[in-house]
Amino acid sequence: MADYEALKDQWSDIEETEGLRLSWNTFPSSRMEASRLVVPIGALYTPLKEKPESPLLQYEPVTCKPPCRAVLNPFCQVDMRARLWICPFCLQRNPLPAHYKDISAEQIPPELHPGNTTIEYRLARPAPSPPIFLFVVDTCQEEDSLKALKDSIIMSLSLLPQYALVGLITYGTMAYVHELGYTECAKSYVFRGNKDYTSKQVQEMLGLGQIAPRPNAQPQPGRPPMPIGGPGARFLLPVSQCEFQLTNALEQLQKDPWPVANDKRPLRCTGVALSVAAGLLETSFVNMGGRIMLFSGGPATEGPGMVVGPELREPIRSHHDIDRDNIKYYKKALKFYDNLAKRVAHNGHIVDIFAGCLDQVGLLEMKGLSNSTGGHMILTDSFTSSMYKQSFARVFNKDADDNLLMGFNANLEVLTTKELKVTGLIGHAISVNKKSASVGETECGIGNTCAWKMCGIDPEASYGIYFEIASQGGPNQMQAGPQKGMMQFLTYYQHSAGQFHLRVTTVARNLSSPSGDPAIAQSFDQEAAAVLMSRIAVFKAEVDDGPDVLRWVDRMLIRLCARFAEYRKDDPSSFRLEKNFTLYPQFMFHLRRSQFLQVFNNSPDETAFYRHVLNHEDVSNSLVMIQPTLDSYGFDHEGGQPVLLDSASIQAETVLLLDTFFHILIFHGETMAAWRKEGYHDQEGYENFRELLEAPKEDAKELIQDRFPLPRFIVCDAGGSQARFLLSKLNPSTTHTTGSYGGVAQTAQTIFTDDVSLQTFMDHLMKLAVSGTT
Repeated sequence: MADYEALKDQWSDIEETEGLRLSWNTFPSSRMEASRLVVPIGALYTPLKEKPESPLLQYEPVTCKPPCRAVLNPFCQVDMRARLWICPFCLQRNPLPAHYKDISAEQIPPELHPGNTTIEYRLARPAPSPPIFLFVVDTCQEEDSLKALKDSIIMSLSLLPQYALVGLITYGTMAYVHELGYTECAKSYVFRGNKDYTSKQVQEMLGLGQIAPRPNAQPQPGRPPMPIGGPGARFLLPVSQCEFQLTNALEQLQKDPWPVANDKRPLRCTGVALSVAAGLLETSFVNMGGRIMLFSGGPATEGPGMVVGPELREPIRSHHDIDRDNIKYYKKALKFYDNLAKRVAHNGHIVDIFAGCLDQVGLLEMKGLSNSTGGHMILTDSFTSSMYKQSFARVFNKDADDNLLMGFNANLEVLTTKELKVTGLIGHAISVNKKSASVGETECGIGNTCAWKMCGIDPEASYGIYFEIASQGGPNQMQAGPQKGMMQFLTYYQHSAGQFHLRVTTVARNLSSPSGDPAIAQSFDQEAAAVLMSRIAVFKAEVDDGPDVLRWVDRMLIRLCARFAEYRKDDPSSFRLEKNFTLYPQFMFHLRRSQFLQVFNNSPDETAFYRHVLNHEDVSNSLVMIQPTLDSYGFDHEGGQPVLLDSASIQAETVLLLDTFFHILIFHGETMAAWRKEGYHDQEGYENFRELLEAPKEDAKELIQDRFPLPRFIVCDAGGSQARFLLSKLNPSTTHTTGSYGGVAQTAQTIFTDDVSLQTFMDHLMKLAVSGTT
């Protein structure tokens, strides 16, 4: 396995260019062989990954005859003389279009070039309307928080293209829809906070009922793309027309005037505000790219979707309450937001949730809104925090051509050759219920379909797509050379510049030979596999009990090791794993202890937030969340050196930098902290100490630079209360039970926990793997 490093680099390069990593890079040739792999064949795919020097083709793609519709790609056989191409997915012969008449072996179009397995087309279809941004703002907040929030939204208007449509809904005890088209004075329509409005009632109250178009109606050719005279136009106007009006409305926003007694929470009708926002966009803007951006400063305490009562003595639900089924509003609220999420996703709109509150706001109940529509979820203590302000500004990042880095109305479809079938997708999307020859019998995640709808998609959005092997026997023996299994990913989306685009990625991998193939084991990408398995574990954790999910993770790990390790039966000391499997058990060890599966010490809202982000990121970012990185800075070496995520790495004379993706933490060992408190770094002759303290700060800055959402930055000392963020992530190799006689010098930090250490975990794993029991 000396070439494992080379393979790993190759897989990382493919991820850079294609945005794709596979758990297995050689496919088994029979169903029987596939069942013994334990980890399913899966792809983690980032469709809009920004590609260096990738050509954007300005013509329509050449596609196979229906029902196949695969797009011409480098793996197609092309007969130059007869002007025919054979589709590798359905084996039909297709004529090449007339404008390809000049191609030859020397002159081939870009989509047939072997290097262009991912290619993007700009299609001739313009978007039916400019992108829409509907701000839904909670006014039950302290003045400083509300002011920071208003300032950030006013700032965002300068980041939006002038043609983008914007609207404003504010809410507290009531919900107000602001009519921006009315310039004489501020004018808004008021909805009662305790009433559940149907879509029809919302439209009638806003005077939109007259000419609502048929849902899914295609724009008529020759019609202007923007329904300027449409009934919704009084509420949603281009930035260029209403920036002054909207800025004024925001600046004049006051704290909700409803009186609040000292022992009560303010009445806040989040559910009504969201339902009115969905109703407004449903009138004239169905399947036109748009975002409903919710800014919530506390939990819904009124009307449909309320998550806690107005009495302060009634605490908001905890994980413990949910386990014991001691929850008054949870099921009803969950049902309300899930139904709303289905409606919004069906209409092609995105819901982003920005929570700025020390307590919970009900993300657990509302999570479906963002998870089904590809929206963002940002959880912060207050809208005054830099974490909120910078994360919000990053939503509006732009590319080199000054277009917003976000796509709307995306559809992802997967085609496979006959050996493979799609079993499902785990990520922020909903099923389109499209059946085809590529759909498998089993289900993993959102299954029984070969296509999914993402209302919102961005360059980081990654999707776990899972496959099964369909063929019973070995491959066809007649063919010379290795046979290939293939998959094609077609992502069709509305680009923020106003055109529809199609991104096509075609993947081909060898099928194993029927006589048990060592190539399969060597093709295992343990990093991609760990991330794909963690997505399944989190998907299960949403419906099953925590302990059941942990048992499933353990069982799968034992089975994988029993299948791929070398050992003599019942002899744990003979246990050996190949290099491309050695890290996998420790990824699983850290996954079991992570906040994705362990809910202790986190609120239900935090759990919903962490799981949301894990289901959005690519392999490298997800690995940092599962197994954080730790760097040590000391006098004996230049810069930071990666060290084990272990309590033994805490030493008195070092500074540690921990990156968990959500937190970036600088930890000063005991001696370092004492010297810093004495102010040595400000004295002459201690320059190297000053540099040592600065180095981790510089590295932390670099880590924070492109990250979304912005991580929380913590600086702490040994023995300080914030050090718990570090201690909870370390492998507890020295706990209060091991003492110093365990062969570990007592310079290491003692961690008070009943969790087993990685060493004990591995010992158990080896014992169980070699005994043949799962």
